Amino acid sequence: MTYDPNTATNENLIRPATRGILLKSRTAEGFIAGAAIVAVATGAAIAAYASSQSSPQTTTAAAPVSDAEQLRLGYFGNLTHAPALVGLENGYFAEELGDTELATQVFNAGPSAIEALNAGAIDATFIGPNPAINSYVQSKGESLRIVAGATAGGAQLVVNPGVESIEDLAGKTLATPQLGNTQDVALRVWLGEQGYETTIDGGGDVAIVPTENATTLQLFRNGDIDGAWLPEPWASRLVVDAGAEVLVDEADLWPEGKFATTVLVVNKQFLAEHPDQVEALLRGELRAIEWLNENPQETPALINAGLTAADAKPLAEAVLERALENVTFSQDPLAGALAQLLADGVAAGTTSDADITGILHLDPLNSLQEESGGPVYDDAGLGSGTTSP
Repeated sequence: MTYDPNTATNENLIRPATRGILLKSRTAEGFIAGAAIVAVATGAAIAAYASSQSSPQTTTAAAPVSDAEQLRLGYFGNLTHAPALVGLENGYFAEELGDTELATQVFNAGPSAIEALNAGAIDATFIGPNPAINSYVQSKGESLRIVAGATAGGAQLVVNPGVESIEDLAGKTLATPQLGNTQDVALRVWLGEQGYETTIDGGGDVAIVPTENATTLQLFRNGDIDGAWLPEPWASRLVVDAGAEVLVDEADLWPEGKFATTVLVVNKQFLAEHPDQVEALLRGELRAIEWLNENPQETPALINAGLTAADAKPLAEAVLERALENVTFSQDPLAGALAQLLADGVAAGTTSDADITGILHLDPLNSLQEESGGPVYDDAGLGSGTTSP
């Protein structure tokens, strides 16, 4: 599906104020400690969780761009990272980077990608907005900048047919991709709005067990969990392959149905030292998004090729068709929704309240948009300024 950024306004992307949040308040230190507790509390069913990271792959192209020898890019083997998959499969990133070597690393969920970015193992990554916000807050603005959007939409709470209403969720067990990732935060906040209490160690009225996506599918088939809040294509996989039904489509919770699922972030130091490489990365992403929006018939095959390259399982035609109906691809970061996402992270107990002014650095993106005749994206007052990222 194509996305028309000219119809989006930042003011319209803010959800109505939440009510009745019953989540226990926690400090950032409590969140870190809770992450260790989850590994114990979820038991043998989650023991199969494994990091979905592959060995770095390298690609080199011919034309020089600037002085950085390498750009290390992270992404997920997910349909919501289709701009990354297409940019790699079609060679757009490598072509734009020229003599700069491109190295890639595959992750399963946002928190692990952020760990790699903060440790200096990668320079940029496609990621969900909540882990990006959390990293920015915890580092006091020193870790990263969001330089572009990538994908909007494509997240649902899918459940077994026996769960027919919100009231039926009491005492049930639901999965999310990882503690503190974008879908995990969305589920915790939504449950709180329905009057349910949750804890980061899997307790409360509804148990939440952060679980690797492929394991979630198997646990659902086995009847070990009752549902999951998942990004595409995993929501569609549970529906098509395992008979799940949609209880909540996250698009229904946002004005105009627009919410960021994937953004592109860059390490702050790399952005300051190598702006040419960042601009080249953005050019490659723009070419990938244009290709996705202009070639709907060829998109499924190329996405499957990208998933295979990322050591992920190719998707059935029915899964791809359903999943692609739920997402849009655009470099618009949907800046107006970031404040709400921060509030959600605070309510979920996975981040601390803070001023996130400066988290966006859209000058390179907007320069590129102006060159290509595209729209200039508003930073909703969260920009880092023109002089320094």
